[in-house]
Amino acid sequence: MKILFIAICFLVSPFANAQQFTLSDFLTENDSLDKFVDSVFNTMDEKSIVAQLLMSAVGRLGSPEDSIKSQIKNNRIGGVLLLNGTVDQFKGWTTEYEAMNKEYGNLPFLYSADAEPSLVNRKMLGSTPVPKANEIMSTMELQATAKTISNDLNKVGINYNFAPVVDVSSNKTVGYRGFGVTPKNIIPFSQEFIKITQEQNIIATAKHFPGHGLVSGDTHASLQVIDGELKELHNYPPLIEDGVLSIMVAHIAVRNNHNFNTQGLPATISETIIQNLLRDSLNFNGLIVTDAMNMGGVSKIQDAAIKAIDAGCDIILMPLNTSQTHIDILKKYREEQVFQEKVNKASKRVIRIKICLGLIEPN
Repeated sequence: MKILFIAICFLVSPFANAQQFTLSDFLTENDSLDKFVDSVFNTMDEKSIVAQLLMSAVGRLGSPEDSIKSQIKNNRIGGVLLLNGTVDQFKGWTTEYEAMNKEYGNLPFLYSADAEPSLVNRKMLGSTPVPKANEIMSTMELQATAKTISNDLNKVGINYNFAPVVDVSSNKTVGYRGFGVTPKNIIPFSQEFIKITQEQNIIATAKHFPGHGLVSGDTHASLQVIDGELKELHNYPPLIEDGVLSIMVAHIAVRNNHNFNTQGLPATISETIIQNLLRDSLNFNGLIVTDAMNMGGVSKIQDAAIKAIDAGCDIILMPLNTSQTHIDILKKYREEQVFQEKVNKASKRVIRIKICLGLIEPN
């Protein structure tokens, strides 16, 4: 199985008539793409299927490098967030980890970063200077910023940007990270940032769903609450309509809302928010990624990663203990058919995006 799996995943076809896919294919109805996703999925064992849903982090405040290498060796992750480091470190990590993936017969990784205009120069030391998001005042400046960030990400092997922030500017922990200092710019600037990012073969991510800008506190520290109407929800339909490929869900509860009350739980593990609102009501068919699962807004909830998958999330970002989380998910995967179907669907969505990024090519 391993030999066949490597052949499918890593052989670059020399033939001009081989079917190639791009990010623009991901959200389309495409029988050829569906069949190729299934052909890759059908070569995978249960460990690898579950691994696609887990994304660890490396760098300052992330996991030690030895831990990431162990997770690769044991096939427990499908991607890595490059959290804090230098340009050279980022390039070194992506190069080394992909070499290990080939050695062990794993699928290639999604490599992500919080490469928002306001954070990228602090998160990736040595990256090209760009203005902070709340300092960008023109479309031309926004376009130049998005192109600069995407060029830097491509150079180091990052294919998944956790940006843009589409929250309004009121909350001090996220406000400077979005375009909300001029409210009318939030949607058009976000649309343009997403368009340019995805044209450069990088997944863009709208965050923090369903809206972090009007809560008073910080989800890094504790669960925050939207009381009543989801006043920032209107920012998302235009981005979904335009084809944003990923949305990150915040650790924010919703109360006093007849349709979308989360019963005191963070949106990250609420089927009401993930399935009923984001999937069914807003018709979003892209990747749904949790905010970091080590944050105070969710970290004290038992089996939070399993609950996030049950709710409909595709990627669990920075679980508290990645190896144990993989073991726990795999156990439930083997025991419960409904949960298994949810994992399979999420795993196929991750495989599909990897194909559309060109990481897995038809032979």
